[in-house]
Amino acid sequence: MSRQRSGRLRTRSGTGRNTEDRKLLMRRPYADASFLESDAWRALRILGEFVEGFDQLARLGPAVSIFGSARTHHGDPMYAVARTVGRLLAEEGFTVITGGGPGIMEGANRGAVDAGGVSVGLGIELPHEQGLNGYVTLPIDFRYFFVRKTMFVKYAQAFVIFPGGFGTLDELFESLTLVQADKIDHFPIILMGTTYWQGLLDWLRGPVLDERKIDPPDFDLLRMTDDPEQAVGWIVDAWEADLADRKAAQPPPELDEAEGPADARRRRS
Repeated sequence: MSRQRSGRLRTRSGTGRNTEDRKLLMRRPYADASFLESDAWRALRILGEFVEGFDQLARLGPAVSIFGSARTHHGDPMYAVARTVGRLLAEEGFTVITGGGPGIMEGANRGAVDAGGVSVGLGIELPHEQGLNGYVTLPIDFRYFFVRKTMFVKYAQAFVIFPGGFGTLDELFESLTLVQADKIDHFPIILMGTTYWQGLLDWLRGPVLDERKIDPPDFDLLRMTDDPEQAVGWIVDAWEADLADRKAAQPPPELDEAEGPADARRRRS
């Protein structure tokens, strides 16, 4: 009597030790998913967000970060001002970067789109606010505030701060701190809306300065206006001055060993 073969597939039981490769490739329910909540795994997510942000923003060229309240409605005059600032910046060749939300951010992104410019929205996961506005042409989403804030600073040649709440104040004072501490280049930090911001400046010039918590030259880091054209003019002037400084700092072309200064002058001409 012949033995019948089973129709079932024969599996090989693991007889060796559990190597790291074997542990990695284990199927559920044997795989341990607790590593997804570990600090080491979060560090990889953070690194991934930095890489994605750098990759998408590195080739933008000159850009300006614009901050302001997400609660500003379409009928608010400041919404129209933000839209004008975004348009003027785009017409001058600047990319407009915002947090991508509604309110002031939407106005600035909308203005950039009006002028056919690049409109960046750096979104963040928040439980009480909606997602990116419809005028963002380059969206990037972040989990971590500090990664997102790095992108605002790293790729900006200026900050424009519209009326806003805690988040806007956070961006304002962080930018001032970074410039004051020489962590970033001294670029324009512009407050839009004199009525809104005057009280803050009065307080800084009052008890904060009186008690020597800051120095008088620190006020030179800030400019304030109600005029979009003036604000953009300051940014353009600062950008052109920076380009001129960088060009002046470049070393002169090296002379060929066989030629003298006169030969070099003829070659340049």
